[in-house]
Amino acid sequence: MKKFLKITALLLSLAMVLALAACGGKTRPAVTDPAETPAATGTDVQGAASFKIGVIQLLEHDALNANYQGFVDEINNLMPGQVEIDYQNAQGEQTNCTTIVNKFVSDGVDMIFAIATPAAQAAKTATGDIPILISSVTDPKEAGLVASNEAPGANLTGTSDLNPIEQQSELLLQLVPDAKTVGVFYNSGEDNSIFQYNLAKEALEAKGIEVQAYTVSDATQLETVAQSAVGKIDAAYIGTDNLIASSMGTISKVLTEAGVPIICGEANMVENGGTATYGLNYYNLGVKTAQMAYEVLINGADTATMPIQYLPAEELDFTVNEEILAQLGIELTAELAAQLAE
Repeated sequence: MKKFLKITALLLSLAMVLALAACGGKTRPAVTDPAETPAATGTDVQGAASFKIGVIQLLEHDALNANYQGFVDEINNLMPGQVEIDYQNAQGEQTNCTTIVNKFVSDGVDMIFAIATPAAQAAKTATGDIPILISSVTDPKEAGLVASNEAPGANLTGTSDLNPIEQQSELLLQLVPDAKTVGVFYNSGEDNSIFQYNLAKEALEAKGIEVQAYTVSDATQLETVAQSAVGKIDAAYIGTDNLIASSMGTISKVLTEAGVPIICGEANMVENGGTATYGLNYYNLGVKTAQMAYEVLINGADTATMPIQYLPAEELDFTVNEEILAQLGIELTAELAAQLAE
């Protein structure tokens, strides 16, 4: 079993951290299979209104599962006994996304919660009336989901999993200071993966690093594409790409055995074969989305005027895979080791 260490990055002042603690900030618990996660029953509590939320998750992998788990835990905490959740997994298929959200619309759900960009795009196409909350979408504006991230303008809003790419690129150079060429791997068929590639390219080239793009459109291509990069790159970068995140073991087997470190978009990807990251806590992202759902369902907030929300900087996770660091012969700098020791 892989060993890993994780520490929440402390990027803000102590006063802000204490303020967050006073507000009851959550850390990531163990995440179960979403199909086995108990949801609220929809039974009224002391006459309170009950609601049905249709949840569509693009596919099964740890980050999206954590996102869903955080949403369920927090909505049940905020609205105990008031919410019935209809959870559906699209198994990575766009046609399934369309079928699922159309069923939600015909069932007359009170809200749709869409996890990942293709699921969110399908929900937006299906209805302009039912409130839609989205999550695990890097840039909703870039994905054509909202008029702007500051003022969505319609029935859809939610949370973004925009990567701290600047911090991740700096981490890459701390771990591989002699890196000259970095391969960026992403799904060419997902809008937000393309967006992340462009951000990573800009950040790395600004540091004098040559960037090579390696694209896939389905998981069966990963091993071949990874092998094509061996001997050509000094390190790899993979953002929060759902397709690749669900198959980290495949790409890690090729690149790690070839001595190529992988900086990832989030902690679960590191745990499943990556090398290290400063990444988002997807459980907390789900919690924040549930808080927005509460505002819409209970307090009548208008999705059209609710800005897309982001996790604060102090909720970044610094995660390393110790076994892979040892396999690659990489020692942490004193600065990074100090962060793990805190």
